[in-house]
Amino acid sequence: GRIDYLRAWRLQQRLADARLRRRVPDTLLLLEHPPTYTVGRRGGEGQFLLGPGELEAKGASVHWVDRGGGVTFHGPGQLVGYPVLDLSRWRPDIDAYLRALEEVLIRAIWELGVQAGRSPGNTGVWIGHDKVAAIGVKMSRWVTTHGFALNLSCDLRWFDHIVPCGLAQRGVTSLEREIGRAHV
Repeated sequence: GRIDYLRAWRLQQRLADARLRRRVPDTLLLLEHPPTYTVGRRGGEGQFLLGPGELEAKGASVHWVDRGGGVTFHGPGQLVGYPVLDLSRWRPDIDAYLRALEEVLIRAIWELGVQAGRSPGNTGVWIGHDKVAAIGVKMSRWVTTHGFALNLSCDLRWFDHIVPCGLAQRGVTSLEREIGRAHV
């Protein structure tokens, strides 16, 4: 369901600690956030086209977080997935993990009849020139947090206030836009 970003972040941290101690199995949180902008370790003020105060006035929260990547948007109509996995039990390789996340999303999108793929040098999932899924993760002692945001039927105008993932020359799309119907 829909959950506040900070509440979900704290839940991830608790699950990651429990996973590290082998008290819980690998877990996948699937949810949606109210309008939220997050800034990863590669993000900065220059990726905002409006100030944080202006974004908050529009009804969005802004959070600086410990994941990789730049600035992105999370909100209604987006499927957000937070895998909390112990990669030491799978394959302790961050790049392999990122490519695996991309592959899962690409295959799911293909099931809907839309050809999605990768963009060389850029993490995420793309439909042509436009990003449909952002990926930003954190790994601590091979346990993952954060994850992906797949644009299903979100209001893409929220992305107009940022330089998504720091990629000024690229666009953002949703499956609703690509398929031409609201229920994906």
